[in-house]
Amino acid sequence: MSNLPEQHLTEHLGWDVKVVIPSTQKSWIGKAYHIKEVCKGVYMYPKDPDGYGETSLTSRPLKEGEVAEWILLDGTPATCANVALHNLYPGQIDLVISGPNLGRNSSSAFALSSGTIGAALSSSLSTVRSIALSYGTVLHPTPTTLFDPAHVLGRDIIKHLWDNWGADAGGLRDGEVDLYNVNIPLVEGLLSEDGLKIYWTTMWRKSYGRLFKQLEAENPVAAGPDAPIIAGDTSPKGLSFKWSPEMEGLINPAASSLPVGTDGWAIHMGSVSVTPLRASFAEPPSIEVQDIEDKVLKLKL
Repeated sequence: MSNLPEQHLTEHLGWDVKVVIPSTQKSWIGKAYHIKEVCKGVYMYPKDPDGYGETSLTSRPLKEGEVAEWILLDGTPATCANVALHNLYPGQIDLVISGPNLGRNSSSAFALSSGTIGAALSSSLSTVRSIALSYGTVLHPTPTTLFDPAHVLGRDIIKHLWDNWGADAGGLRDGEVDLYNVNIPLVEGLLSEDGLKIYWTTMWRKSYGRLFKQLEAENPVAAGPDAPIIAGDTSPKGLSFKWSPEMEGLINPAASSLPVGTDGWAIHMGSVSVTPLRASFAEPPSIEVQDIEDKVLKLKL
C-alpha cells in the first residue's frame, strides 16, 4: 500500500485529486495571506514511496516512477487553497482536504493558530466543502507502521463525511456544515482489529500562556534617563525573542480538565475526534428581542 496519503483517495476511491501545498513549513500561521509578496510556485513530481521528486517551472508529462503532479507555492496554506480554487482549477474542485498535518489540531488554542484549519476555513469561505485532517503525535518517536493505517482511517472518514455531509442552518453553503476538523491520534490502537473509536465532538476551549522566550543580548545595556554611562560599545542589540512555547497543559492535560465530548478529551482517550465547525468566530448566545431598536447600545456621555 502506498505511503502517499492522496493515493488512498485516487486508487481506492477513484477520486481525481489535485495537490497544491506550501513549499516550506507553515505551522502556526492560521488563515493568513501574504498580500504584498508575489506568490511563486513550481510543479513537483513525487515518486513512491517517500514523495521526493523533481521540480519544474512548467507542467510536463509524468516520467517513469512518478505518481502525480503537485504544485508547490511559496505561500500560506490558506493561499494555496484560494489559488487552487480560483486560479489553478476554477470550477473543478468539489472538496478541499487540508492535511494530513503531523501534529494535533484539537482545542481552540491550537485551532485558532492552525495553518491546516486555516486552509480549510479559506476554502469554506469560498463555499466549498472542506475538511482539515491532522494526526496527533502521541508516541515519540512515532512508529512508521502507524502512518498507513492512519491514512486508511482518514480516507474512510473523509468518504463517510462526503456521503453524509451534515446540515447547519447557519452554514454558508446551502445550509450545510462549513467544514470538519478531524484528529486521528497515532497510537497502537490503529493496528488492532477493532481500530479506534470515532467520536463526534465539540472543540475544547483552552488557553495558553507564554509562547516566546527572550534571548540574552550580547552586550545588555540598561535603559532610561538614570542608566549609568558605560565606556566602550554601549549600543543596544535590540529586543530578541525566540519561539519556545509552554504547552504542557495542552499536550498532556490532566484528564479531569477535559470536558467529556470535546476533541481534547477524545485524543486523550486515544480516539478520533470529528468536529463540525462554522467558518466564523464563535459568538455568545444572543438575546432575542421583538424590536431591533432594543439592541441599540446606549451610552451615557
